[in-house]
Amino acid sequence: METDSVFHPVPECMERAIELARLGGGAVYPNPLVGAVIARGGRIIAEGFHHAFGMLHAEREALEDARKRNADVRGAELYVTLEPCCHTGKQPPCTQAVIDAGIRTVVIGSRDPNPLVNGKGAEQLKAAGITVVRDFMKAECDALNGAFFHFIQTKRPLVTVKYAMTADGKTALSSGESKWISNEESRRYVHFLRGTTAAVMCGVQTVLADDPLLTCRLESETEIALKQPVRVVLDTDLRIPEDCKLVKTAGEVPLIVFTSCAETEKKDALEAKGAAVVCVEKSAENRLDLESVLTELGRRAIDSVLVESGGSLNASLFFSGANKKCLADKVLCFVAPKIAGGKKERVHSPVQGAECESLLSCVNLSAPSVQRFGSDVLLAYDVLEDKPCSPE
Repeated sequence: METDSVFHPVPECMERAIELARLGGGAVYPNPLVGAVIARGGRIIAEGFHHAFGMLHAEREALEDARKRNADVRGAELYVTLEPCCHTGKQPPCTQAVIDAGIRTVVIGSRDPNPLVNGKGAEQLKAAGITVVRDFMKAECDALNGAFFHFIQTKRPLVTVKYAMTADGKTALSSGESKWISNEESRRYVHFLRGTTAAVMCGVQTVLADDPLLTCRLESETEIALKQPVRVVLDTDLRIPEDCKLVKTAGEVPLIVFTSCAETEKKDALEAKGAAVVCVEKSAENRLDLESVLTELGRRAIDSVLVESGGSLNASLFFSGANKKCLADKVLCFVAPKIAGGKKERVHSPVQGAECESLLSCVNLSAPSVQRFGSDVLLAYDVLEDKPCSPE
C-alpha cells in the first residue's frame, strides 16, 4: 500500500466497494467493473457502482447517491476499486467531480493500466490537495478486472479454457457420449460465465457433434446484469451447417466464423443469415493460426473468451504452433465424482492431439482456487506466464 499520510483505510469500506463493483456483471463491457463508497470515519454515507457501459462511473454514481441522501461529503473519504479516470470518454473525468465535491481522501485499490489514466488520475487528485492512498487491497481489486487489464496491455482477449471431466480424467465415454458429466449446478454456473464474458469459442467439430447454442440461458438471480456473448467458431474448411442452431440464431446473437476457406457461395449464405465470416491464414500444422484469430478478436474489442470445446482445440491453445506457445490464460476444470474408464484407442481427454516433449516443459498452472457445486468441484487456475510451454 502506498500513502503519503498517516490515514488508515478501513477494509470494510473497500470490501463493500468490491461487492458493489461485481454488480456491473457483463453490462459494463468493454469498461471495467468499478465500485465506490464514500465514508466518514469508516462509516459509509453513500455508495455507487458502474451500472452499464455509457452510464455514470462509480465515483459519480456515489456522489449522486450522496446528493439523494442529502449527505455532506466535504472532507469525507472515497474508496474506489480502480483509479479514477482523468479524461473525457462516454463520461466526463471523475477526478474533477471528486475535487469539486470536496473529498479529502481517496483510497484506490487497482492502478489503471489504460495509458489515458495510468497514474495521471492519482496525480491530479494529489495536485488538488487530496490525500491519495494507492494499492489498498490491491489483489482483491485487481481480481475484478483481469480481462480488462489483460486486454489493455496486450490488445488480445483473456482466454479461459473450460472443460468438465470425470474423476479419472475423461471428457466423454468411448462412444463419444458426454451429456452430462457435470451436474446441473455446475452447468448453471457455466451459463453465468457466458453471461459475463465477451465471447464463447468452440471448434467446428463441437458444432457438428453437439449443435450447441452457446448462449446464456440463465436469468440473473442477483442484481448482476447478464448478457449474451458473441459466439465464435473456428472452422478451417467452412463445414458449419447452415441449419445449425448457431447459424439459425445469428441474427439475434452475434456469430463469428473464422475460416481459411475461400468458398464464397457458403460464405455468402452464412453472412446472409447474419453471421460474420472472417478469413485467416493457416498455421504450419494446416489449422487456423490462433494468434491471428485472437488478434482479430482484440481488434473487435472482445476482451475475454471462454473456450467450450473438445480436446483438439484446447491442445492447440496450450501448444500453439511449431514452438508450442501457450495462448491460454486461465483454466476452469470441473471435476465430477464419476469414473468412466475407457478403451485405449478411444479415450477422450480435455487436452488431446498435442503435448510437450517432457514434464519439464509442461504448461505450468498456479495453485487452484476451489469451489463446490453440489458434488462437483471447480478448480480454477491461472497459466503462469513466467513458465511458458516450450519444447526441450
